[in-house]
Amino acid sequence: MHALRRLALPVLVVHLWVTMTLFGAIVLETFMVYPNVFADPPASLALTMEFLAVSGPSDFFPPLGFAAWALGAAALVLNWRLPAVRWWVLLSLAMFVAEGVVSMLYFWPRNDIMFVEGAAVHSAEHLRQVAAEFTTWHGRSRMVFNTVAAGAAFTACATAHRHRVLALAAAGEHRPQTSSARA
Repeated sequence: MHALRRLALPVLVVHLWVTMTLFGAIVLETFMVYPNVFADPPASLALTMEFLAVSGPSDFFPPLGFAAWALGAAALVLNWRLPAVRWWVLLSLAMFVAEGVVSMLYFWPRNDIMFVEGAAVHSAEHLRQVAAEFTTWHGRSRMVFNTVAAGAAFTACATAHRHRVLALAAAGEHRPQTSSARA
């Protein structure tokens, strides 16, 4: 059990790293990629499909999102005994789960409309409408979920580190002095 407790902070740090990577990617996508992708649908959508032919967001976000879920769950279990940490990890994990569910139910079908079916199946007006819905709800959901998850993961990590430092300091104060320390 003691070995598992020693993993609590390192797992939390890795969860924080994945969280910040996802947060940075969402910010980059929101402010640099999406303005280009949704500049002039359907032409910009076709250009995006051509540009992202080798690798795209669907290759990056689902695996890293799953890692955030798995690491968040592991961090939650390993830090369960620390309520001040537990609730921040739980909030971070809940935000990632919510973002994942919203993505699967709302954004993935719109991605199929814009980037799989495209102009071959849908009118230009419909593609513009779907693109507008996507960008509007991206800012209202994914950005909010990821911002809260990042803040909560950072707070959990800082709180766990503080707890560890204070515990080590308290343990150092209560250790019996050895003969060499007395001299």
